[in-house]
Formats: sequence, C-alpha cells, structure tokens
Amino acid sequence: MSGNNKNNDGFLVAEMTVALTVLGAVLVGFALSLHAFAKFNRYQLERQRCIAAAQAQLDSITSTGKPIPAEDFERLWPRLSVSVKKSAGTGQWEGLELVEVTTKAKCFRHEVKVQLSRYILAGK
Repeated sequence: MSGNNKNNDGFLVAEMTVALTVLGAVLVGFALSLHAFAKFNRYQLERQRCIAAAQAQLDSITSTGKPIPAEDFERLWPRLSVSVKKSAGTGQWEGLELVEVTTKAKCFRHEVKVQLSRYILAGK
C-alpha cells in the first residue's frame, strides 16, 4: 500500500505545479488588461477635457467676441493648450467669420488633439 501512495504523491505535485502556472498566467493577463483599460480611460478623459475646453472657448468667442483669458483657461483646464484661428468665410458663408479652436493635451506618450470650428458674425 505504501508504494501506491508514492506514485500518487508525484502526480499531485505535478498537478499543483501546472495549476499554479496556469493561475499565474491568468493573473498576469488580467493585470495587463487592467493596465490597458486604464490607459484607454485616461485617453478618453483627456479627449473629453479637450472637447469641453474647445466648446467653452467657442462659446466665449461667440457671446463676448473674446476668448477666455489665458490665466482663467489655465486654472480651469491645467496641462491643456489652446489655439484660436480666425478667417473670413467664403462662398455661402461670406460675411461670417470662421473661428477654429484647437486644444491639445498629452496622455502617456500620445497627444490628444481636438479641433472645433464655428461660423460667427464678422463684427463680434
């Protein structure tokens, strides 16, 4: 009877080793997928911040004729850069002014860039 137990002991050790190896591989895969989801969510957050900042800048230019002051913009959206470009409307948009707002942010090693534009009355 003792000999039979010794054969089963070796099988149990091999089975435990394989199970722990598979469990370790599953945990590593889970950790890597969580990191990838975190990076994706961070990118989406930065993109949403860029959209909100560009929309606010367009709203400010439309209502007051001036962009948000730089110090206020920096306070509201830190680590974001903004540029405003104005040009005359052409074709059916003649008499209006095209305002293009571009916002940029860094997310890990990628750059998030959002550009929104709107036609406004030329006198504003």
